[in-house]
Amino acid sequence: MLLLSDAKQMDFVVLGLRGGRVRLSADLGKGPASVLSAIVNDGHWHSVSAEVSRRSVSLTVDGSRPATASIKGNHLDVDRTLFLGGLPASVNGRRIGVSSSLPGCLRSVSLNGTMLDLSKPFSQHDVTSCFTKDQTGSYFNGSGHAEFMHDGYKVGADMAVSLEFRTSQSEGIFLGISSAKVDAVGLEMVDGQVVFNVNNGAGRMALRSTGPMLCDGRWHHLVARKTKHGLALSVDGTQYSAANPYPQSTSAETNNPVYLGGVPASVKQNCLSVRSGFRGCLRNLRLARSHLNLPLHLSSAHFLSGVTPDSCPAS
Repeated sequence: MLLLSDAKQMDFVVLGLRGGRVRLSADLGKGPASVLSAIVNDGHWHSVSAEVSRRSVSLTVDGSRPATASIKGNHLDVDRTLFLGGLPASVNGRRIGVSSSLPGCLRSVSLNGTMLDLSKPFSQHDVTSCFTKDQTGSYFNGSGHAEFMHDGYKVGADMAVSLEFRTSQSEGIFLGISSAKVDAVGLEMVDGQVVFNVNNGAGRMALRSTGPMLCDGRWHHLVARKTKHGLALSVDGTQYSAANPYPQSTSAETNNPVYLGGVPASVKQNCLSVRSGFRGCLRNLRLARSHLNLPLHLSSAHFLSGVTPDSCPAS
């Protein structure tokens, strides 16, 4: 949750979560000391007070009796940078026991009695909104994207993508995989309907859902499948299909990243007709090819921007 440290991490204060408990750890240069709270990973707000002095460290959660431990040293010699929620990739937190960012919410943070303005950090990375009520899924705020398979995904002759979505926006990108030439796959929302586009190199094929608008704020299930011979699309159990009009071209020759919810401005996509990022919630994402069926967990994406990977607001 919070880190103060010198460059070599010899002096430090770390306030974080470990095993569902708040852990305060500190070192004044003569050996670390740490204390743990009771279990707090229950989805409720908790107040935390941490103090480090020349002789002891103290941790109080929700007004309970403080947990204390003695510490050696004269003073805390740290840099003027305070990290909240996680560490930059350039900072190795192994020595101080920090290996992941905080998958949760912070508010009303103060340091030495001074309240911090969390809306004006010096820098931030992948910080998104907190939700009063949430549910399972991943929230995309419409400004960014998630990247998987950074070293390249080969679509080939057969592939399928399945997911559930909920949105109130009539346009947005679900998925894009595109070579630098023309071969590509795109899945998007256009005018409130799902559109599945594929180009095997000879020309674009498109398959579109029909019926009621799907940007109604409710969960919808879709499966988009590409084969050598055509396209198939299922939206809430309604089936759509189209034959491949280019029988001489059956394979999409890609070896490129998989983008979800949007694409970087500098990346060309040959099978998307909208550039708007998806704004809403996605869950149960899977990408299948031949006998390989991969779940796409947003928390383990190669890159995230504008995405809350493990939570979305309840409708």
